[in-house]
Amino acid sequence: MTMKRVLPAILVLAVAGGAWWLWADHEDRKDGGIRLYGNVDIREVDLSFRIPGKLAEVRVDEGDAVTAGDVVAVLDAAPYRDALAKARGQRDAAAADMAKHHAGYRSQDVAKAKAEVARLEAQVENAVRVARRRQTLLQSGAIAAQDYDDAAASRDALSAQLQSAQKEFELQTTGFRSEDILASEASLRAAEAAVNAALTDLADTEIIAPSDGTVLSRVREPGSMAASGATVLTVALTRPVWVRAYVPEPLLGRVRLGMPMRVFTDSRPEKPYAGRVGFISPVAEFTPKNVETTTLRTDLVYRLRIIIDQPDPGLLQGMPVTVVADPEPPTPPDNGAAGK
Repeated sequence: MTMKRVLPAILVLAVAGGAWWLWADHEDRKDGGIRLYGNVDIREVDLSFRIPGKLAEVRVDEGDAVTAGDVVAVLDAAPYRDALAKARGQRDAAAADMAKHHAGYRSQDVAKAKAEVARLEAQVENAVRVARRRQTLLQSGAIAAQDYDDAAASRDALSAQLQSAQKEFELQTTGFRSEDILASEASLRAAEAAVNAALTDLADTEIIAPSDGTVLSRVREPGSMAASGATVLTVALTRPVWVRAYVPEPLLGRVRLGMPMRVFTDSRPEKPYAGRVGFISPVAEFTPKNVETTTLRTDLVYRLRIIIDQPDPGLLQGMPVTVVADPEPPTPPDNGAAGK
């Protein structure tokens, strides 16, 4: 009698075990036997000013959503506006100097140099005649030698002045030397570069959100001095969002780049996220302690990055997840080959 009662119980257990085995085997085939564990990884960015200055305004607070292109913090720009005005003035002066070198001397200056040459030519011609007459008188004994020496000295001095005036007139007509022109052009380029640098500094008095995201921390307040590169805000970017998971070495050959994956969270296990394998580390490592797996933590694994196709606020930094290989549609039969 006891045996009759035990046999049905054993039969029920056997049927249940077989059903469970079939279900488990089906699930294993369904996800390709790949079930991984990992954590959500969201990229963060520390926003800072490239230049130092006094913080004038912080326009967002912790938890605020920001959009790419939003101005989130501003420095006092007065010193940088003044620097820009100074650079522009120096550029304009350099441009005027270069224009002067390219245009050459003014016609008035050329005319003045020409008139000076004519005046000295006349004086030299008269001094030459006076010196000749005194030389004749000296030979006849009508004048003293000193009188002739004075006339000769005056003639020579005027001749030297004439040569200098002729060179000045030649310079006025030929224009500036090529070296001077090149130097003026170089000065203008340097001044224009200084203006561009001042414009860049002025633009950098604003921090612009590089991407959509959420403000995680507000480090500095208006009125404080912000050093170059000092963090003012930390933002968690909306995209990309990925999962950092680890695959054991025996399963590595079954994982490939672009492979579709389903990502399950504890908060909504019935609605997995679609993703794909975006990175497979070529270097083996030990399983991190914060990853819960069914294998020993000392096993060597390879790091994967599963990129989430359509992330939403339900995925938070560090959240533990389960990653399952997404079943792929069966390959359609080759009708042509079957016909042969």
